[in-house]
Amino acid sequence: MVRVKRGTTAHKRRKNVLKHAKGFKWGRKSKYKAAKEALMHAWSYAYRDRRRKKRDFRKLWQIKINSACRQHGMSYSKFIAGLKKCKIEIDRKILANLVQNHPQIFEKIATKARETKPKNC
Repeated sequence: MVRVKRGTTAHKRRKNVLKHAKGFKWGRKSKYKAAKEALMHAWSYAYRDRRRKKRDFRKLWQIKINSACRQHGMSYSKFIAGLKKCKIEIDRKILANLVQNHPQIFEKIATKARETKPKNC
């Protein structure tokens, strides 16, 4: 059997790791062992934070909606309950966008949600 020299494969793998570690600080961008360790952490944080990003944005939207609701004299929970009773199905992302960019439209929605009786909606 012919002997297989693996220098090319190893070099290619190390070069790929260092390519991904570009932009890291200190030796983590140039030393293979440190770069590999840093990338393992970086990729696990990236995986975790792709899921956390959805939670963080939802929290931000709720804060924006809550502050706008307070200006119209109601709490966030009463506003959401009013929307459900009136069968207004607008998600929090759109509501937060309305608060920021179209406050007059949000004001109409808030007055509608304040009338909590289903037949008035």
